[in-house]
Amino acid sequence: MENFHHIGSCPIRDVLSKLGDKWTMLIMVTLKMNGTMRFCDIQKTIGDISQRMLTVTLRSLETDGLIARKVYAEVPPRVEYSLTETGYSLMPHIESLVGWALEHMADIMERRGVREEVRP
Repeated sequence: MENFHHIGSCPIRDVLSKLGDKWTMLIMVTLKMNGTMRFCDIQKTIGDISQRMLTVTLRSLETDGLIARKVYAEVPPRVEYSLTETGYSLMPHIESLVGWALEHMADIMERRGVREEVRP
């Protein structure tokens, strides 16, 4: 029997906790679909993310090597974000999960008793 007790470093827990937060996958999908983006454009595209939460999530993704942050020496400074090679390698897995969610969302919402139309 496999067990997943938290002893030391557990890659499953670590990766799932990162990807399972509210914003990480949305930011990565946004960057995949739109390419290199500035902070304000990411925030506008996602809509309901706060400036602080976007900053925290972008920093975390950059630390993990999933996105790159490029600062241009201009006044005012211009900062752009893009997926790294590691970030791109994760995208097929995220896209599979997104596809599964789109395929099954209406049934899941119906089982939850939500009657609203689900739009992708």
